[in-house]
Amino acid sequence: MTTIAVLGAGKIGEALLSGLLAGGRTPDELLFTERYAERSAELTKRYGVHAVDVPTAAARADVLVIAVKPQDIEPVLTELAPVIGADRLVVSLCAGLPTSLFERMLPEGIPVVRVMPNTPMVVGEAMSAISAGKHAKPEHLSIVEDLLGVVGKVVRVPESQQDAVTALSGSGPAYFFYLVEAMIDAGILLGLPRAVAEKLIIQSAVGAAQMLAQTGEHPVTLREAVTSPAGTTIMAIRELERHGVRAALLAAIEAARDRSVELGKAHES
Repeated sequence: MTTIAVLGAGKIGEALLSGLLAGGRTPDELLFTERYAERSAELTKRYGVHAVDVPTAAARADVLVIAVKPQDIEPVLTELAPVIGADRLVVSLCAGLPTSLFERMLPEGIPVVRVMPNTPMVVGEAMSAISAGKHAKPEHLSIVEDLLGVVGKVVRVPESQQDAVTALSGSGPAYFFYLVEAMIDAGILLGLPRAVAEKLIIQSAVGAAQMLAQTGEHPVTLREAVTSPAGTTIMAIRELERHGVRAALLAAIEAARDRSVELGKAHES
């Protein structure tokens, strides 16, 4: 039985704990660290998983999943370095941070796997991209795939692509939520009650995602099937193009990629 410790129980750390439990892990297989006592008590009550300190996590867990904010990483690694065993696996869920940072601050030879997940992990529908560090072997990637496979889908990518992954799927759910929010507002503008607009748009989003996943059709093909000549949809598409929505999305995702690169460079020295 593999024991997993989540170091940092913020939104993504909690999502992982929740997802692992929903995927069949027991509370006895999980640990977490959290610097705020009130938050620790809240999570223990909610999930039955015990909060520990970093040395205890390093001693008891086979896999140490680091899920702190990028700006908080160095104090965590400084505390972890003197107590981590060479047989442990470190998994980073920290946006923008390269495996070289962990390898530099932790003892020589510690295997590190970099992961970019996203928050649908909490409902078992995460999209996670994983990359091996210098000392991580195929078996370490397999462990991480098994770990994350119960909370969604997993793909292996070269680490050089992780900043793009962060911008596209790591931040991706926020783009969809933003679009749904705007469409609900449009429904209200057109005179629909909020509850009706929410139901219409959320189910449309769920159905559209299922069509993409299950049919294997290209998004253009599916969109064209809804777009009749001189109909309502093509008029809407014209307005989206006139307002540069496609170009705005490209620029937004590129900006997110650039920020991911900046986060990694901030810890180079």
